[in-house]
Amino acid sequence: MGPPDSADWDPIMTSKTPHPFEPMLGVELYPLESRPSLVSLEDFCEVPPPLAGFDAFVDSLPDIYAGTDFKDLVQRIVAARQAGRPVVMAMGAHVLKVGLAPLVIDLMRRGVVTDVALNSAGAIHDFEIATVGRTSENVDTQLPAGKFGFADETGAALAEGARRGAHPPEGETPGFGRGLGRMLIERDAPHVHLSVPANAVQLGRGVTVHPAIGADIVHMHPAADGADLGAAALADFQNVCGLVSELDGGVWINVGCAVLLPEIFLKAVSVAINLGRDLENMTTANLDMIRQYRAETNVVRRPPGRGITIIGQHELLLPLLRQAVLSKLMAAGWKEGSE
Repeated sequence: MGPPDSADWDPIMTSKTPHPFEPMLGVELYPLESRPSLVSLEDFCEVPPPLAGFDAFVDSLPDIYAGTDFKDLVQRIVAARQAGRPVVMAMGAHVLKVGLAPLVIDLMRRGVVTDVALNSAGAIHDFEIATVGRTSENVDTQLPAGKFGFADETGAALAEGARRGAHPPEGETPGFGRGLGRMLIERDAPHVHLSVPANAVQLGRGVTVHPAIGADIVHMHPAADGADLGAAALADFQNVCGLVSELDGGVWINVGCAVLLPEIFLKAVSVAINLGRDLENMTTANLDMIRQYRAETNVVRRPPGRGITIIGQHELLLPLLRQAVLSKLMAAGWKEGSE
């Protein structure tokens, strides 16, 4: 059975080059709503207001190993925002799968996180949560049934987000992240308030999405267009290069991405140095459940400035970091949303 009719795309009519494997144009798709998922918005975190006196708890942590590094990272984030410097959160998909979208959005709204970068897997989970309130299929059962990755709406929407990112309206910044965010806003997705790209667009924050063609499920969908994906992805890489070139005194936090975003960040650092930008006062941090070679090397060790590694579960470490940063900013007289 071929793909259902769609007003948004026609793989035969829009294809600009011969398809190397035309049977893929007839893969069997199914409605996203019908798929059982492992994560739902009912599992997501809450974002309580900053706790009075929590800064004293942060100060009470031992000045050794992770205690020292955690307090250093908190203070560097606080100092960056007080100085009007960027704080960037680069996230793998797992951050959203464990229900932390409300936390990331809250930090953007409060003016703490100025920019976000997602890999394409993160964008996929974000779209599904915003659209049906559930995400994360069971690969162990879906793969043998030939259904893994073939939710129709997900593939079609990411293709549309790439198209919009590659061909933005006049006056709009190109890029996959902004294209996806604008699309979700225009569609008035049922749970758009939980979409990181949509909230970033609404708040005027930077947002980028970085695909790896063939590594993301949406590239199996007949609507996937290599030209749009390439143009949108390249624009977002260039957006990141511009951001990193202004990151002296700022903070780049890699959370839960082992390869793709650390590689992108390292190339952006190389561009910045090649252009004569000073990054000696930049802070980089890698927060993950285990130590990963690329993240440790490309985010923490190789770039200029101070590199910090803290190992811990995202669903525990990030809420702790949020409360610590907010409490310190409040104690310093920070006004929410300050720039």
